[in-house]
Amino acid sequence: MHQIHERLVAQEYPNCSTLARDLEVNRRTLLRDIEFMKDRLHLPIEYDDRKYGFHYTRKVDAFPLVTLNESEIFALLVADKAVAQYRGTPFHGPLEAAFRRITRQLEGGQSYGLSGLDQILSFRPFAPADTELETFQILTRGLRERRVVEFEYRNLGAERTQRRRVRPYHLTCIDNLWYLIAHDNDRSALRNFVLTRLSDPVLTRAQFERPGDFDANEYLRGNLSAFRGGEDFEVVIELDRWGTDLVEGRRWHPTQELTKLPGGKGSRLRLRLNSIEEVERLVLSWGSHATVIRPQELRTRLSATGAFLIARYGSSGDQAPTDAAPLSRGSKEPS
Repeated sequence: MHQIHERLVAQEYPNCSTLARDLEVNRRTLLRDIEFMKDRLHLPIEYDDRKYGFHYTRKVDAFPLVTLNESEIFALLVADKAVAQYRGTPFHGPLEAAFRRITRQLEGGQSYGLSGLDQILSFRPFAPADTELETFQILTRGLRERRVVEFEYRNLGAERTQRRRVRPYHLTCIDNLWYLIAHDNDRSALRNFVLTRLSDPVLTRAQFERPGDFDANEYLRGNLSAFRGGEDFEVVIELDRWGTDLVEGRRWHPTQELTKLPGGKGSRLRLRLNSIEEVERLVLSWGSHATVIRPQELRTRLSATGAFLIARYGSSGDQAPTDAAPLSRGSKEPS
């Protein structure tokens, strides 16, 4: 509609045939858009039978934007603060420009600035990723156009990259990291790719049809974060009062159940997960305030990690020899 407006302002007298060709949409869509511009945006559009095209019957200075009230603008400003993790990255410029365009024309002619919210609220993301904008744009184009993408990818802990050829299905941001969910052609399976370890993406001409039954929410349902396993674990963790305060009021997983223990001694957290790698790191971050009740596999892993830490640091704080080998984790990254 904005492009139609620009042509009308330039007095090009565009018609449905020329607009359909140039904007790559069908005539019915164009007619709906023009009717919307006339009826909802109150733009003075008429058809000129002599010049075979549409035109404005009076001067129009600017394309009208959506009118927003103060509470809606405040919500937009909160959203702007939520993207604070992109400060200093290639995303910041386009995001700020988009917000300024959205907030250019507001109800009552008032002017709102994005900087004024600094005194009210802020977001402090932990270790945000430096995702390249060009990589992100190539992947999103592959998603929109359903085209196969090739790129170099380095698995977690690996020294060298591998060439991967995938069908991109979905992009998701988890714990300040962007992941591409894609069908890996060589492995004939869905895989998760961290964008910070993905390089040199190339959009191919090959197209694909995404399965109709693919649901990103369902795909990630059993994950605590981004790691996807193939098993089924009932995870039960008891937390003391301090640990309960850390956990309570937060949504760690769709399956979570948090129940208080008798006597106000703490709480018990239940989760249903398809892997235990990520919950192990979470329990370690809670330290002595969390006790794993089950599964036994998780207890065993934590015991092995504790033994390794004692071997590395020693009970007296002395550093272990630098050639001390880490314990085998018994798992690998899903990609």
